[in-house]
Amino acid sequence: EHIVHFEAVNAFDVLKQWVKDKRSYDVVMLDPPAFTKSRETIQKAITGYKEINLRGMRLVRDGGFLVTSSCTNLVQPDLFLQTIEMAAKDARKRIRQVTFQAQASDHPIIWGMENTNYLKFLIVQVSDK
Repeated sequence: EHIVHFEAVNAFDVLKQWVKDKRSYDVVMLDPPAFTKSRETIQKAITGYKEINLRGMRLVRDGGFLVTSSCTNLVQPDLFLQTIEMAAKDARKRIRQVTFQAQASDHPIIWGMENTNYLKFLIVQVSDK
């Protein structure tokens, strides 16, 4: 049996199929690319983050963990967390935050320069309601 299995795939292409296949995992890790580089498409990015995380949560076994991140500087941390919360609600899951972090000190956040606050990293425990 495989203890760890890594795949480099387009998440939107496979997550829906894996849910249909009734796959489940103790840990699901999502690290999508930046979904927008323009203010005009922020809502599209939010929709993308919500959808990918909703699908990821549906693959997590009860009590397992979702590890998710964002490198979209236009999606500020509070909006990212709200999006994850909406995804959990739509997936009918309860989530408990384990950790939420910004980038490490080698990627400094410079106040007044919004584009320097771009990395968000979240681990939540996912439970069936």
